[in-house]
Amino acid sequence: MARLTGASRRLLRYYEEQGLIVPDRGTNGYREYDDRYVDRVNQIRGLLNAGLPTRIIKQILPCLDKPRSIHFPDATPEMLALLAAERDSLTERINVLIRNRDAMSEYLTEVEQCRAPAPGSSDGAPSS
Repeated sequence: MARLTGASRRLLRYYEEQGLIVPDRGTNGYREYDDRYVDRVNQIRGLLNAGLPTRIIKQILPCLDKPRSIHFPDATPEMLALLAAERDSLTERINVLIRNRDAMSEYLTEVEQCRAPAPGSSDGAPSS
């Protein structure tokens, strides 16, 4: 699983301790992961990178399974408010990332235009 996902074994153990993944055990006691855990680990990593804490990830992971049957028997108003706040925070981070990406693109375009050879010049050096 570590090789397939790029997550270290230690990180996989942490996900297991947090109840985010529950691998089967072989007769020899070794952990056995089926193919669905590749997507699950990638989802977890993405959600952690987005800033969600593991306690929230644990609660929303069932909603990310396919087919998407949402079942939230323990969804308290406080938890829903927390999820809404996390969503709004993610939206703001996405907006900042988009602005930064656009600024970098503008900068790169400007640099490329400044480095482009002047029309009528073969080597890009200014003519005199």
